[in-house]
Amino acid sequence: MKRETGILCHISSLPGKYGIGNLSDACRFARLIAKSGVSCWQVLPLVQTSYGDSPYQSVSCASGNPYFIDLDKLGEAGLLRQKELKELRARYKNAARADYGALYGERYTTLRLAFSRFHFDDENFRAFVNEGRFEDYALFMTAKTVYGGSFCDWEEPLMRHTPAALEQLRSDYHEEYLFWQFLQYIFWTQWAELKAVCVSCGLKLIGDIPLYVAYDSADVWAHPGLFKLDENLCPVKVAGVPPDYFSEDGQLWGNPVYAWKAHEREGFRWWTERLKRALATYDCVRIDHFRGVDRYYEIDADAVTAQAGEWADGPKEKLFSGLTAAERQNIIAEDLGVTDEGVRALIRKTGFPGMKVLLFAFDGNPENPFLPHRIPENSVCYTGTHDNDTVVGYLKSLSSEEFILFRSRVAAELKACKLNVPLNERPSSFANALICLALASKSRLAVLPVQDLIAADNSCRMNLPGTESGNWQFRLTRFPSANVMRRLNKLIKIYRR
Repeated sequence: MKRETGILCHISSLPGKYGIGNLSDACRFARLIAKSGVSCWQVLPLVQTSYGDSPYQSVSCASGNPYFIDLDKLGEAGLLRQKELKELRARYKNAARADYGALYGERYTTLRLAFSRFHFDDENFRAFVNEGRFEDYALFMTAKTVYGGSFCDWEEPLMRHTPAALEQLRSDYHEEYLFWQFLQYIFWTQWAELKAVCVSCGLKLIGDIPLYVAYDSADVWAHPGLFKLDENLCPVKVAGVPPDYFSEDGQLWGNPVYAWKAHEREGFRWWTERLKRALATYDCVRIDHFRGVDRYYEIDADAVTAQAGEWADGPKEKLFSGLTAAERQNIIAEDLGVTDEGVRALIRKTGFPGMKVLLFAFDGNPENPFLPHRIPENSVCYTGTHDNDTVVGYLKSLSSEEFILFRSRVAAELKACKLNVPLNERPSSFANALICLALASKSRLAVLPVQDLIAADNSCRMNLPGTESGNWQFRLTRFPSANVMRRLNKLIKIYRR
């Protein structure tokens, strides 16, 4: 089996001129990492973000984030003026992080300006709209713009997604409806250009889909019977996880949980379509919170914390019955957190590779399944994930005693793996050591967060689970240097990936 190397970096984290990474920046990043021998690029969900700015909470699980649209391409198409672009570049010149508040206030105004100069009768655009892929999204965002609030606040016929109410909304606010279609048309046109670049340089894209969708979304609005809602379409039970490594109160996500029996009655059609769409978008898909497919944790919708939830059975392997054998080979299971024999059995039945995170390996337990010498081939090995400290950040958080203990455990593992990698007092040496351990492991794919590749500290952390602000803002100030990429290329050759 081919051994591969991947980089984890969301598009939002790329350096660029307009306050957040965009799809043209992504083309440049793809070429850079592919040239250095990297064969896979993992991104977070591409979706349009909503409250909290999280890519795991969206108005539509099928959407593309309008913030990722390259404004310069709109300029080339005559939809934005050079003076307008120059003013925007000046506005974001010193933006070291993604400021979602500023983006929300500016970007949709800018995109509406571009839309005002767009010819609605463009043949390709009309074909895109008529395809119907983003019909519910465009109608949902139109209603949100016109009426505000959540869908449960709208007048009864529209709240219930009745055909007559949808037709009236589309007719009465047709230009608004077309604006939201326009955003998706532009996004997916630019995404196709990125895909073509990746194909040309032999780089595979790994996507990420959350298990759950947001309550205030086109997904729940259009398919309320697939979720545990009451007669007023309000959640009865919501998703989360019990207390764990990340949070002593557990995590109360607030997403409505699925009515799995309803899904089963329709042959898991909604989920099958979602997975097939994701597998057509990416080369490989990571399913976040995979353990919820076996058993999921549900909490009363009015609960304040996740401590008093209950476990219930999920659909297990039946969820994937509509996929072909070839499609199943391109799924990664995020099996972190609270696991049990049921999850492990499901992993074995599906054959999906699970995840091994090296920052979880060095607790002193010789049976720890994350220790590099214990990691199996059918797995994906990470130094850390978007939810972790960076390696350097973790080292800096340790007391002197904890640092000495951690160093001894890492040194012992390097010896067990027969790796001659130096360790010193600098936290960056540990980032290098864990990168080497990941690349040397038996995992068929080793994925390195870009923060660990450049030995960044926790000021560059992507997300701190259990917190509601300050997350998802990390951006590279520049692309990784030539020296960093040469060093990575050398390691890829040494460890034969």
